[in-house]
Amino acid sequence: MTLLYFLDLLGTFAFAVSGALAGARKELDIYGISFLAVVTAVGGGTVRDTMLGRVPPFLFKDLNYLFLSLLAAVIVFLFHSHVNKKYNLLVWMDALGLGVFNVIGINIALHSGVGYIGSMIFGVMTGTLGGMMRDVLIGSTPFVLTSEVYASACIAGGSLFCALDYAGFAQTPNTALSAVLVFFVRMYTLKRGLHLPRVK
Repeated sequence: MTLLYFLDLLGTFAFAVSGALAGARKELDIYGISFLAVVTAVGGGTVRDTMLGRVPPFLFKDLNYLFLSLLAAVIVFLFHSHVNKKYNLLVWMDALGLGVFNVIGINIALHSGVGYIGSMIFGVMTGTLGGMMRDVLIGSTPFVLTSEVYASACIAGGSLFCALDYAGFAQTPNTALSAVLVFFVRMYTLKRGLHLPRVK
């Protein structure tokens, strides 16, 4: 198991927990909570693979992603009050997962023949689309469109990745640096309460 794969699974679990918690707060049943957990965790990557012609999508090639998402749903269903108390840890895991999902999405798109700009779009899609699906399903405006620096963190990390890749930088350190930048931007702006300009 490579470090990147482990971090990918960790991010999957964190995203699944966030989806399951959203379902628990809406008082959904176990199926609803499980569905939101899976959609949040793997929705972005599944759409990415489908658009790139990578079928079946990764979810069906490696069932660890599905099982981990369902495990997160069961844990939240049984112990949602205790999971809520670990919110700060979940935010850290979520930010880490965002960085990893972003660079994985960019890598996959580049290897599929997509250019740099398009690959950055696929990176943002991989990191944010699942959460957007979750919010729409529960009747909320996706927070990525309204408040916190989330997709913008992916754009920052994606820009660094593509610039270093164009310069011939080795893929492994490039992946690590770009994912760390996404994590740093996400956590710094969240701690400082920073956000993009909004209409008042």
